[in-house]
Order: sequence, then structure tokens, then C-alpha cells
Amino acid sequence: MLLGITMGDASGIGPELILGAYKQKQIEKDFVVIGDYEILDYCNRLLDYQVPLRKIKDIHQVQEGFLNILDMNLLKKEELKIGQISKQSGYAAAKYVEYATRLALNKAIDAIVTLPMNKEATRLSNNNFSGHTELIAKICGQTNYTMMLTSEQLTITHVSTHVSMEEAIKAVKKERVYDVIKLTQDALQRFISDPKIAVAGLNPHAGEGGSFGKEDMEEIKPAVLKAKAEGINVDGPISPDTVFIKAYKKQYDAVVCMYHDQGHIPMKLLDFEGGVNVTLGLKVIRTSVDHGTAFDIAYKGIASTRSLVEAFKFAKKLVPKH
Repeated sequence: MLLGITMGDASGIGPELILGAYKQKQIEKDFVVIGDYEILDYCNRLLDYQVPLRKIKDIHQVQEGFLNILDMNLLKKEELKIGQISKQSGYAAAKYVEYATRLALNKAIDAIVTLPMNKEATRLSNNNFSGHTELIAKICGQTNYTMMLTSEQLTITHVSTHVSMEEAIKAVKKERVYDVIKLTQDALQRFISDPKIAVAGLNPHAGEGGSFGKEDMEEIKPAVLKAKAEGINVDGPISPDTVFIKAYKKQYDAVVCMYHDQGHIPMKLLDFEGGVNVTLGLKVIRTSVDHGTAFDIAYKGIASTRSLVEAFKFAKKLVPKH
């Protein structure tokens, strides 16, 4: 098994997370870093981590006992702007992800673990960039996918993510809600024999019979009934102000959320450092840390490695056993 860890935006905490997790022996083998050797070497020296680095040009050169770096040679130390928005760092971060995705599609690596990118920085060279998930899906040529966030506290999936609230409401269609229920079921069945899924309502009190909007009654409920008819153990729509406490109390194994903040807010409140971002429905396995680039603490050696470690563990869990 071999996982590819992308370095993330070099101006943020990505480089030190990789080095720190390796130094603390939280991740020691079964992976290769896809990024820039020069940046990781600089961070290693700056923080005096003394991690044994190995620059490689081919995936077959990975050697145990070293932190192996598949060097893309895109960013020089002199170009590095620690803790700042940088066009060069944003561009390089996207290229790491693109290359890792192609490696995964070609079966050269078994899964991808991504470290944080800064959307504003990447948009300086790619106006259409909206996030890791969308970038990877585009390379895979797929449109039916969703984001899952998971931790010991809560697991959620999304009908929509990086769109405006106006667009998010328009996205609540029975076909899409059903697809996300099915993607959630497929993922959970890898670990749970009969997972129970809750579907959050869109409107207050899940619309209260149409009093506060008709989307819950006309779009969400039909999707839930279709999934139930196929044998999926699913309830909904459930009032969004109570569904998460029910899931937290383990009445449900996951909650299908209607938009980005509906799911992200309870998730980050319950387990900000331990959350893992997983993309469901793609040809490749991809997990990610569930936090940003943290420019304010970059290269200080104080960033928590917990989310990276959990993302790494979860990716290995998703890789099919041969």
C-alpha cells in the first residue's frame, strides 16, 4: 500500500505537518509526499526537526526509513512567502493535487491525502478554482460525488458545498438528495453492516408541513422515500436544529446535510482538530485534513498534526484489501 500526501500551500502549515507527524512517528511508512523538496528541506532546517529527507523523481524510488518526497520542483525557497497569500504557492499547491490524482488514476498510488490549500492564492492563477474536491472530480471526469466530514463525534455528507446560499437552495433536488444518501450508504457499509442515516431538513423545523418552505416536502421527502424503498435505513427530513444532537448521541451513523455550513458548523464545533474530509463517489480515494492553511502560525512548529494523522488512517482504511 502506498498513499500520496500532497504538500498543500507552502506558505501555510502543510510542510510542518508532514515533518511533524513523521518526527513524532505518527506516520512513518506507506506514503510519499508530492511537493517541493526544497521547501520541505528549508522547513526541516528552520524547525530543527532533523527528519531524514529523500528526494525522488519516480514513485518506485520510495525507500523505507526516509520521508520520501516526489519532487515537483515548482517552488524555490527564495519565492516562499510564509504566512502570506502567494500566487506561486497557490499555483504549486494545485499542481501537487493534479499530479497526485493522475498517479491515483494510474494505480501508482492507492489513495491521496491532501493538506490545505488557500483558495484565494490558487485563484490568482486559476479563476475557476473552488476547492480540492471539485478539482479532483474534474480530473476524474466525474460529477456525481459528495464531501464527507467524519470524526469520532459525528459524520456528515453534503448535497452542496462551495456555492452561494442562493445556489445551495436551488441544489436541493430529489435526484441530488437521493444520490448523496446512496453515496453515504455505500461509504458507511465498508465499516457498518446496516448504517442508519438521517437526512437534515433545509428549512426551520424541516418546513413544518410547507409552512416554512416547500423544499422539504417536495424534494427531500421523496428522495428519502425512494431510498427507503430500496432498503436503505434512512429517516428524514429531520429538523436541522435537532438532527445533529441525535447523531451525536449515536442514534444515527451519519447526517446528510443540505449545504456547506449546515454540516460544517456542528462538525467543527464538536471536533475541530480531529475531523477528516473524504470525497465520496470518485474513481480515486481521497481524504484530507479538515482545516485551512493557518497562515498566522505557519513555520512555528505549533500546528496540530491530529487531523493529518486521522486523514492518513482513514485513507488506509478505505483502500480495498487484496
